[in-house]
Amino acid sequence: MTIIESAVQVNKPVNVVYAFLSNMNNHQQLMPENIYNWESTEDDARFTIQNMAKLAIKISNRVENQELTAIPSEKAPFDVELKWTVEDNGNGTTTAKHIISADLNMMMKMLASGPLQKLADHQTEKLKEILG
Repeated sequence: MTIIESAVQVNKPVNVVYAFLSNMNNHQQLMPENIYNWESTEDDARFTIQNMAKLAIKISNRVENQELTAIPSEKAPFDVELKWTVEDNGNGTTTAKHIISADLNMMMKMLASGPLQKLADHQTEKLKEILG
C-alpha cells in the first residue's frame, strides 16, 4: 500500500474545517485544473482526471470533527482511499491532513505516486487558501 500525506494548518476552528470537508460539493474548489466533468452531491463526486482516468468516489465514513473517508463507488484503476483528518490545535486553528492510500503495483507506483503527492499538496494548500 502506498501512503501519500499532506498536512496544513488552517486558521479556523475544527468544526468549520470539518463541515467544509464533509460536503463533497466543496471538494471541487480543492481540485487542480486537470480535473474536469465534475459532478457532486454532499456524499459523492465523479470527475475525470485529464489523461488518466474517470473516478467516482463516495464518503464511506464520517467521524464528526475528526475524520472523513472516501472510497471509489465504481470500479477504479486501483484500490484507493482518500482520507481527511482534522485536529483541533486548541487556539482556534486546525491541522488538516489529507492521506491518500493506494494499492499500486511497482509500475503504477512509479507513474502515479508523483501526481498523487501533487494532488494531496494542492488540495491542502487550496483548503488553507479558501478557509484562511
